[in-house]
Amino acid sequence: MFKAKIRLQGRHQIEETSVDLQDSIVNIHDTKIQLQHLRCDPPVSGTIYGVLLNYKGALEALGDLVNEPPYNQPPVAPILYIKPVNTIIGHGSAIPLPAAIEKLEMGAALGIVIGKTATKVSIDEAIHYIAGYTVVNDVSVPHKSVFRPVVKHRSRDGFCPVGPWIIEKDDVKNPNDLTIRVFINGKLVQENNTSNLIRPVEELIRDVSEFMTLFPGDVLLVGVPEASPVVGNGDHVRIEIDGVGFLENTILPENDVYSGGFSG
Repeated sequence: MFKAKIRLQGRHQIEETSVDLQDSIVNIHDTKIQLQHLRCDPPVSGTIYGVLLNYKGALEALGDLVNEPPYNQPPVAPILYIKPVNTIIGHGSAIPLPAAIEKLEMGAALGIVIGKTATKVSIDEAIHYIAGYTVVNDVSVPHKSVFRPVVKHRSRDGFCPVGPWIIEKDDVKNPNDLTIRVFINGKLVQENNTSNLIRPVEELIRDVSEFMTLFPGDVLLVGVPEASPVVGNGDHVRIEIDGVGFLENTILPENDVYSGGFSG
């Protein structure tokens, strides 16, 4: 069993619990319950920050374009953007497919949950500012530009599933060597590893906290691997991160989601 934090549906507080990652069992008040029988809200409370081009393959995929306008050179600092509160949904919730848009990109990401106020943190100190880790799907409308990430492509309602829990820091031995897998309708379509990060977890915290403060409850995404899977209406998405857990959601038309047409 791993120490974890979870927010049950409709409850304001985040509860400390333990989970069996292999069998998807959550221990709630000394009662063991299968995750499929639980309703969970997102287990995070702060701002979620995304990072572009932090996987080696994602940067390599730009090729010579990285040296042309508007980039002119490879990034020398993290390329950040915000996933605002309207984007955040939980495990099992439907991801809204906007009208007139046929496909969405699934962005499998390890989320670093900040445990205490972090300003100008060194690499050696960075691990002490982490509360734990969670699974995040950084959803976006397919687009080519990574220069000044476009709000309308990344910040639509329901475009950031998170959860179902936060695994405490000490139970994740090495966040820089975690395999990430994406399954669409049960088929493995993407696999990568955080060992391929350009800026490992500690370095990313250092570089971001150099110019901005991260607060308890904030989530810093390590980035999204290259070749993000593309999905459409009715597709079921499962993102797995070894030692952290899995996150599942289904794509449904936004009108069906808003009218209550999705029950879980």
